[in-house]
Amino acid sequence: IAKTLLSTFNIKIFSLVLSIGGISLDDDFLYSGYTDFNHISEMAEKSILRCPNESLTNKFKELIDLASSEGDTLGGTFAVIVEGLPVGLGNFINWDLRLDARLSYAMMGIQAIKAVEIGKGIKLAHSKGSEVMDEIYYQKDKLFYRKTNNAGGVEGGMTNGMPLVIKCAMKPIPTLKKPLTSVDIKTKETVKAVYERSDVCAVPSASVIAEAMSALVIADAFLEKFSGDSINETMNNYNSYLRAIVSDIE
Repeated sequence: IAKTLLSTFNIKIFSLVLSIGGISLDDDFLYSGYTDFNHISEMAEKSILRCPNESLTNKFKELIDLASSEGDTLGGTFAVIVEGLPVGLGNFINWDLRLDARLSYAMMGIQAIKAVEIGKGIKLAHSKGSEVMDEIYYQKDKLFYRKTNNAGGVEGGMTNGMPLVIKCAMKPIPTLKKPLTSVDIKTKETVKAVYERSDVCAVPSASVIAEAMSALVIADAFLEKFSGDSINETMNNYNSYLRAIVSDIE
């Protein structure tokens, strides 16, 4: 429902798998100001594992089949992309209303998610500021724009008009066909854990759940800023805001 609401305002949310096990997709395209995310989304939707690279999808499948034959499980990473967001969603004053904080909270609430990044995330910590700050440009037909999106669409807890990029890392599913060592809580003796039915890899499924969680958070932030008593009133509030921004720039 939240995704449908946002789509009314031309805000699109989709996800894609970046890695499974030790095999990864080069994710530099996530941080370019020129990436055609519509094409990326279409490719991901066609993939059984939600990966926009067909060759890598096949490698993922081989890795999953191997892990299954060994009674093991695999984790991985995925990204959620949100396009069409206006400038100014979120809050730069209150820590609990920062959009990136709210999104991170929601993502970490998904089972087995162990890390969340916005934009380049951890990679930013290993770079110089001059290398990763998203420079601002101006053209009359484009107004203000950026060639890079290392910040992932959020600065100071608020959207900056660039695509929102959220990355999540999922640990391998702990229930294994090949039981690991544990302890009997009654006898305190070393035993093997009970065998349980288990999926081998749930990364693609988790990415879809993350879409829904992102939609809920963003819909909340959107309605906090533009809400009316009806969709039409909300649309009028939103369009008025967009016109005001363009007017201020010009």
